[in-house]
Amino acid sequence: MKKAMNWLKSIRPLKVLTVFLAGIFLFLTQACGAPGIATQPPQPDAQSPYSKRYDPTKDYPLSSPAGGMNNFSDVEPRGRLDEKAATDRADALAKNAQRNIEQKGIDSPEQYGRNYKQGTPFGERVKNLGEDIGSSANELGEGVVKGTQRGIENLKGNTQNAAEDATKNVQRGAEDAGRNVRRTADDAGNAVKRAVD
Repeated sequence: MKKAMNWLKSIRPLKVLTVFLAGIFLFLTQACGAPGIATQPPQPDAQSPYSKRYDPTKDYPLSSPAGGMNNFSDVEPRGRLDEKAATDRADALAKNAQRNIEQKGIDSPEQYGRNYKQGTPFGERVKNLGEDIGSSANELGEGVVKGTQRGIENLKGNTQNAAEDATKNVQRGAEDAGRNVRRTADDAGNAVKRAVD
């Protein structure tokens, strides 16, 4: 009983009043707050949300069978456009390459015929062919020189890296060996101390 009396004396009326007012404030804000929070949103055409249901007796086709796995297309429907665009792009690139070959690099049999009919001298044709072969040989030689230089630079870099790695490995091995010797000596000293004690 004495404990209960001490507890009642320790309660201050200001604290009780504060808690009481906070509770009433909370009750009033919840009770008199916005009514739309707890109600359901209005339904279109005043229908209940359950009026449209799945009917298993009806057929709902998602896509027409097109073969492939599970009798449907293996390509995503949106992917068909990408596939068509890629095919069109590949065709355009192939046509462009063929056009470049016909115009620039390789003489077609028709061009040889036209050159012959137009009377391009045989010596000039041989000279043009020799220039083409010479320029190709020069380009090949330049490519070989550049490739060799790149290879030499790579080889130098690799040997320097290997030498640096080897010295690092030797240093680490020496440090590890030193640590192991110290540990062994410390363990032996501790064992002697324990034996003496």
